[in-house]
Amino acid sequence: MPRSSRSPEGAMTRHRVPEGPAPYVGVLNLLKPPGMTSHDVIDEMRRVLGMRRIGHTGTLDPGACGVLVCCLGLATRIAEFLTDQRKGYRAEFTFGVATDTGDAYGAITGEADASSLDRGTVEAALAGFLGEFDQVPPMVSAVHKGGQRLYKVARRGDVVEVAPRRVEITECRLLDFVPGPRPRALVQVECSKGTYIRALARDLGGRLGSGAHASFVLRTHVGRFHLRDSLTLEEASAAVAEARLPTFLASMDEALDHLPVVEVTAMQRHQVLDGRPLPLFQVRGWANLPPTRPVRVRDSRGLLALARVEAGRLRPFRVLRGPGAS
Repeated sequence: MPRSSRSPEGAMTRHRVPEGPAPYVGVLNLLKPPGMTSHDVIDEMRRVLGMRRIGHTGTLDPGACGVLVCCLGLATRIAEFLTDQRKGYRAEFTFGVATDTGDAYGAITGEADASSLDRGTVEAALAGFLGEFDQVPPMVSAVHKGGQRLYKVARRGDVVEVAPRRVEITECRLLDFVPGPRPRALVQVECSKGTYIRALARDLGGRLGSGAHASFVLRTHVGRFHLRDSLTLEEASAAVAEARLPTFLASMDEALDHLPVVEVTAMQRHQVLDGRPLPLFQVRGWANLPPTRPVRVRDSRGLLALARVEAGRLRPFRVLRGPGAS
């Protein structure tokens, strides 16, 4: 697995990629390996692709692996609309050991003999996490607090109060259970943006009185992007070398297929590219447009922009066709 080089002090050495025209535009489904941060993966892809304009749509913990959705070139302009997608995880929870991070990489904060736990007890406890509830993110997380990431605050040894966040879990299913003093449960989770699997393990262990941590986490999908279609870093590098990478890229229109769409005429296209709003009564199917969600604006050649319904008009707020396009 390609890794970024490290200095003798252990600091990450970032690859400097010169600015220039982005050779690729689209959304790439990568398989992040355990042991790399999400930023390490982006840094590696910048080196492989020879471009700076790359971003991802949702951080995975360094110890976790699975789907990391990356936006290339102009597609970075739609990243925020992909972060809201529902996510799927397959996780192993180990009971009887609690850690300060909620995973296997933190310091142990409590131990107990959890031999009394059985499959039925764990299944019943998992069912209690279905639906919407307030979840407190782990202290070691990428959540902002006072302008800083919580993990940076934790590194200094500081402890701050972390506000809970509203999350929703629609599936929390026990797939397998191994009993013993340190029983393990394999769990399938489907959840909203912002849900922490490490926090779920922590709270599950607390509810059962045994303590628990997420000993392994695999993200299986982000919206339409699934693990079965993910490229490893080696596969992505080989695809670049063989000029095959474009075949693995989802277009911006495909990546945003969860958003409603309106088709515009050639005359209206020029207004949209100029960022000018369209009167709603001139937009085909205007009565069915949602008042609270972005809308894809397309013409005969594909995606033009994202727009919102505002005060009787369809207002483009993000033009997605390149400069000089018509």
